[in-house]
Amino acid sequence: MNSLQLITLDLDNTLWDVEKTIRAAEQDLVQWLAQHAGAAHKIYSSSDMLELRNQTLQQHANLRHDLSRLRIEILFNVMRAAKYPADEARKLAEAAFEVFFAGRNRVVFFPHALEMLQTLSARYPIYALTNGNADTKRTGISQYLRGAISSAQVGASKPDPRMFQTALDQAGVQAHRCVHIGDHLDDDIKGANAVGMHSIWVNLHHTQSIEKTLKPSFEVNHLSEIVSAVASIETTLSENLK
Repeated sequence: MNSLQLITLDLDNTLWDVEKTIRAAEQDLVQWLAQHAGAAHKIYSSSDMLELRNQTLQQHANLRHDLSRLRIEILFNVMRAAKYPADEARKLAEAAFEVFFAGRNRVVFFPHALEMLQTLSARYPIYALTNGNADTKRTGISQYLRGAISSAQVGASKPDPRMFQTALDQAGVQAHRCVHIGDHLDDDIKGANAVGMHSIWVNLHHTQSIEKTLKPSFEVNHLSEIVSAVASIETTLSENLK
């Protein structure tokens, strides 16, 4: 049995550029609105959107961790503001969301992402652990995963320890025998460290510096470095368990 028994893995900005992905999905959505809901398109493309988003967040504060349902409600409020009847507004909102969601899952992987997943998944169980709403089947990575946990499922977002603990509980693994991999210093590294996991900080763009009090087990600047970092963590863990 491996000394290291579980890998948890962030998705957005760890495996792909989420900002670029969302921009493309938004463009698809805007084009769809222009063709199928012209009145809503005018509102969606106007300065009124900020107020509508804020109103929706206030109305549905319970959805702040569920980005898919929240976006559907925002789109519904756009449709209602455009004077569509409630039933039609709901159907249009859900159809519009599907257009957006298809684009949101049309990701372009960072170099070596799939090779890294293939190598690690052959040796360790991997759980996706995300605050976002990417669909692991639509993105094509479900074959490498033993499980996928989102903030929508847990009702909390990283760095909340409930996110990490859910993965540990589902896998039946102790925190010190797990490593979490992610790009965000607070959400991923600080959150993982706080529950006693090992952590690998994916710093692809060299845009952040580490606080003196925040120490990941490893920092990598290319996804191709992750496999060796995981191997080093397992070696150290094996020695400590003797």
